[in-house]
Amino acid sequence: MRLEEKALSFVINFLLGISWGASIVGALTAFLSYYSNSFFFAVISAVFASIPGLVGVLLLEHFIVSREKLDLLKHQTALLQKVANRKEEKLEIS
Repeated sequence: MRLEEKALSFVINFLLGISWGASIVGALTAFLSYYSNSFFFAVISAVFASIPGLVGVLLLEHFIVSREKLDLLKHQTALLQKVANRKEEKLEIS
């Protein structure tokens, strides 16, 4: 996974799998439940039944992207502090 922390990465992957599974199971269950009435109604109900799982996937992906952004900003801050320290050292020497 993209996260550096192994335990957090495992939990996020697990929750992503659950969300995708809930989305697929919800869609299939709704489709098969209403297929005998109408194909169009079955497709519409499958789409609506998959929404909670897809919302879970979106929230978890947003969390992953936010954590990656935070890690990159920490790395960038460390690099900028090194550059600032070098500039200060050069100014002190002059």
